[in-house]
Amino acid sequence: MRITLSGKNIEVTEGLRQAVEEKLSKLERYFTPETDIIVTLSVEKERQKIEVTIPVKGNIIRSEQVSNDMYVSIDLVEEVIERQLKKYKNKIIDQKQSAPNFQKEYIDKEVEEDEDVKIIRTKRFDIKPMYPEDACVQMELLGHNFFVFQNAETEEVNVVYKRKGNTYGLIEPEF
Repeated sequence: MRITLSGKNIEVTEGLRQAVEEKLSKLERYFTPETDIIVTLSVEKERQKIEVTIPVKGNIIRSEQVSNDMYVSIDLVEEVIERQLKKYKNKIIDQKQSAPNFQKEYIDKEVEEDEDVKIIRTKRFDIKPMYPEDACVQMELLGHNFFVFQNAETEEVNVVYKRKGNTYGLIEPEF
């Protein structure tokens, strides 16, 4: 595994680098040596955050953990990724396109069947053209944490969503 480590508002010390590499090396039993792991450490006031992104063909495995101690965040992030891999193993491997990123032993190992994702409700609604800022206002008025709309500028379907810290995100399709 190739780990790319960077820091925002924090100097990545040798101790932090070793802690990240030691923790994430536990994931070697799942991934091939060619797999890239992108790690970003950041600090905002008391919040010590680690973000780990593992792009595998057809999927992205991602975890973000925050605590008041960076070493605790590092411990948590590895556990969460391992849980995700165990829970979604069958779905990831069934798609076959991401199989080259995983160790053969991990793919071949039997695992208890996980619960299927069940869609329990379907909603249909008119998508009206609007600007992203207007979509954010509409989302707030509805009390939702995301909102699907047609972008009046691009005429594409977009999604706005609430982020931590009372900020918003915009998801646009990429073709």
